[in-house]
Order: sequence, then C-alpha cells, then structure tokens
Amino acid sequence: MQKRISIHGPKLGLTVVMLAVSILFLLPFFWMLMTSFKIEKDVFVYPIEWIPRQWNAIANYKEVWFGQYPFYLYYWNSIKVSLITTLISCFVSSLAAYGFSKIRFAAGQWLFLIVLATYMIPGQAILVPQFILYRNIGLFDSHLGLILIGSFSVLGTFMLRQFFMGVHQDFIESAKIDGAGHFRIFCSIGLPLVKPAVATYAILRFIWTWNDYQNPLIFLRTDKWFTLPLAMQKFTSMSGEFYSLQMAGAVSAIFPLLLIFIIGQKSVIQGIALGGVKG
Repeated sequence: MQKRISIHGPKLGLTVVMLAVSILFLLPFFWMLMTSFKIEKDVFVYPIEWIPRQWNAIANYKEVWFGQYPFYLYYWNSIKVSLITTLISCFVSSLAAYGFSKIRFAAGQWLFLIVLATYMIPGQAILVPQFILYRNIGLFDSHLGLILIGSFSVLGTFMLRQFFMGVHQDFIESAKIDGAGHFRIFCSIGLPLVKPAVATYAILRFIWTWNDYQNPLIFLRTDKWFTLPLAMQKFTSMSGEFYSLQMAGAVSAIFPLLLIFIIGQKSVIQGIALGGVKG
C-alpha cells in the first residue's frame, strides 16, 4: 500500500518562493562561469547569451594561469597561508577554549572577559602598531608574519568555549582519576566531542583567510608573496578590458571555497545541531 503524500498550500508556496530566490542568487555566479568560457566579443552581447555560442574556456584559463601573470604562484601562496593559519588557529583556539571552560583557576573568568573585550577593538585601530612591530622584528613582507596575524582569534576561542562547556564534567573527572593530565584529556576526550564545532570554525577561518585583502595589502610588499586578493586586484588592473579573463580568474579564486564547503558541509550541519541541542 502506497503512502499518501500530502502537500500543504502554504508550505508549497514557501518552497517555490525559496527556490525562486535561490535561482536569483545563483544567476550572477552562473553568468560569471559562462562568461569565463566565452570569447571576449560575446561577453556583452545583448540580449544576454547564458550559454556561449563559441567556447573559449581552455584559452581563457590557460592565459590566466600560465600567461604573463603567474596566477598559479599566487594560488599556491593563498593555499599555503590559509591552510597553515587555519591549522594553527584551530589548535590555539581549541586549547584556549578548553582552558577557559574546564580548568578552574583564580581570576579565570576575569581573564576571559579581558580577552573577550579585545574583540571590541577594530582591526584597523591596531594596524599601525602592528606594522611597526612586524617591521622591527623582521616579520614584515613575509608569509610567516601574515600567518601569525590570523592564527590567534578571540572569536574562535569564544565560539569553541561554548561547545567545550557542553562537555560533561564527569568525563573530565573520570579521566583525572585514571591519571590523565589536562593535555591528554583535551586530546582524547574534549577535542573528539567537539569535533563538528572545530570543523565549522576551521571552514570559517579558511574562508576568512582566503578572502582577506587588508592584511596582505598592509604587510606584503614583494610581488612573489602576494595572495589571491592582491593578485586579483593587480590582474584586473592589467587586463581591465578583458572581462572573460577576469571572470576566469574569479572562478578560479572561488573554486576552493566551494570545494571546502561541499566537503565540510556535513560537519557544519553537525556543529549547528550540536549548538542547538546545547542551547
């Protein structure tokens, strides 16, 4: 016996509206992708040709990646900086979050409030002292300096602390009875239990670092160290009249973000569900 599927009018209408809004949001990205496949004279043909009449994808992407502008080098720079920054930031923020949530020490709450208060200071307000400090200690115009800037996150510490607080204290006490220290408890018990939250933060940290334009602009001067946001700005100024090449560069720049989200979306959903259950 087949089950009857009941369709409610309001629910169906809401689904149709959300589908229409989703298509509107996706249209610019679809146009960008299709434009990267076109020859230049077909880019601004009116009415808009969503599907290219003449495909030129290989030539466009070859020019972007291996032309006079070494796009592959800047791509590698962004991957290196984003991955290392994400790994360090996740580890440091997780350790700090565990310490603030599970280790009782004098003035612990006050210290956490002081750390949290620093989040209210705009990043632009400390650019000048950061610039002077990095120049004096030899970290200016280097990937190491850029990585260190993004490796310590108050938001990451606050976010992960909320999830560590959901880890039941009985697990911690049982591990202490067995002779485990805090670092062992952190690695063997705490971190696995909040893994979806750490994965969610890792995805966010990677996206923020990948898209960061301000810090590379201030702290990098040598062309070979440029990351993709700086490279895209320079590439646009050099090929301003070739929109098909600009769109090919833009598609190449956002592809890793889409890939990261597709791979990690399950962890993001688990992290949101874990936060919802805690709340």
